[in-house]
Amino acid sequence: MSKKNLHTDFQEAVAFVSNYEFPIPADILLKLYAYYKVATKNFSNPGSKTPLINAFKANALIQAQNISIEDAMKEYINLVEKELKPDGK
Repeated sequence: MSKKNLHTDFQEAVAFVSNYEFPIPADILLKLYAYYKVATKNFSNPGSKTPLINAFKANALIQAQNISIEDAMKEYINLVEKELKPDGK
């Protein structure tokens, strides 16, 4: 996959998640959050007003901190394809 296709596929996956109409399980949301933050090089602190949510988000980021930007994009896309798209479309 070329970098251009990877970026396009990533943006399409992000748009898909943004428009997803069903509840997403918390473990999937946390993985998506971490992959997105790494892929977009946004390492700001979690911004929830709930300390427990911030702790879960921070933990997800710690688990994903050693992957590359490209791998984070790929993991995000793969997670969307596997968990949120029922027939892989």
